[in-house]
Amino acid sequence: MSSQVRLRLLPSARCLFDQPVQVKVEGLRSRQVVTMRARSTDEKGVVFGSSATYRADGSGEIDLLRDPSLSGSYVGVEPMGLLWSMKADALHKKFQKPCALNPHVVKFSVHEEDREDRMLAEVTNERLLIGNGVSRLPVKGKNFQGVLFTPPGEGPFPAVLDLCTFASEKRASLLANKGFVVLTVPVYSDHPDNVKQMHLDHFKEACGLFTTTTKYELCEVGSKGVRIASQSKGGEIALSLTAFVPGVEATVWINGCSAVLLVPLYYKNQQIFPPLLFDTSKLIHTESGASIMKYGFENPVAEKNKDSLVPIEQAKGRFLFVASEDDLCLDSKVYMDQMVERLKHHGKENFETVRYPGAGHLLEAPYGPYCTSSFHRVLPYVVLWGGEARAHAAAEVHLWSKIQEFFKTHLSCDATQTKPKL
Repeated sequence: MSSQVRLRLLPSARCLFDQPVQVKVEGLRSRQVVTMRARSTDEKGVVFGSSATYRADGSGEIDLLRDPSLSGSYVGVEPMGLLWSMKADALHKKFQKPCALNPHVVKFSVHEEDREDRMLAEVTNERLLIGNGVSRLPVKGKNFQGVLFTPPGEGPFPAVLDLCTFASEKRASLLANKGFVVLTVPVYSDHPDNVKQMHLDHFKEACGLFTTTTKYELCEVGSKGVRIASQSKGGEIALSLTAFVPGVEATVWINGCSAVLLVPLYYKNQQIFPPLLFDTSKLIHTESGASIMKYGFENPVAEKNKDSLVPIEQAKGRFLFVASEDDLCLDSKVYMDQMVERLKHHGKENFETVRYPGAGHLLEAPYGPYCTSSFHRVLPYVVLWGGEARAHAAAEVHLWSKIQEFFKTHLSCDATQTKPKL
């Protein structure tokens, strides 16, 4: 490495996962062209990486806030491009960070142009999912298990139930950094092939953790009701909770369905929804080896399928419907439009919508590697998730702010907001 070249991350090389950093290089020759790289390894051992070519200014400096990438994983001015453009070194891999205790560690480096073996400077970015003072507690109820994240301070805190398709702590832990007490519960706690039916009572029990006296002594919860964050399969569970369980004040639905999919849903020992099934003949196979599955489910508003639709007009709380217009997993934009039409038909105005052109199915917290395709896990196929990397990354930044704004707007308690610390 060159002793003259310095690579800096501002304001600090240690930050929260959802915080941007300013990447700067100093000590280069005037107008020198270099290759900048980012590398990370996920919890499955898969290596992700990106690279971009930059030209220094007359003073030998590069600032990703102002300077454009000339070529590489992205082009143009993209201050966080080295992060969101990282790709796996193997096909059809999604970045795995299921446990919030482990930070996302990224190595940024500067190299002589197109010479990976000639590194000039390097710095490590430690991107934390849990800020100082946030507690993490595994929770096991009678019929559910999850992880509870509580912010620092005395509260009271607004309560959020985070419904993810499979166990994941990223969104829950990051929301706890913003002053919410969050319980994250996976929809699938067993292998999907073993799940023949689902029970809304189990998720109602999870909601009750915030509203009843339990052994976890959640005295810091100040909510009179619960907010729900949901995505994909979790979306239909969230809709069902709003329709059948009192006390759900605000629900974020991201790229889900307006009906129940794949397995029947039961409540109080009775089936309330038969499922829409998947027609494998409608899969669209591509040369990449991944398939488009968004057309595999029948139209839920067709007369023969209406029993699978969730009666969201029964909900008392507010909805934020979010749909990616290039979702190749579910036809989420169509499903969102169907729900909006249904609510309007019943004279309801308790919703708002957000559409993201160019974004794919996997809208997550910002600044993680963008995934184009991976194994579906619920259906045994490698699928295309959709989206264009730059547009998808911008959507994640906007949505993350929108979710926090929506939850803070619809509060029934004077919740203390805390500033996360590292």
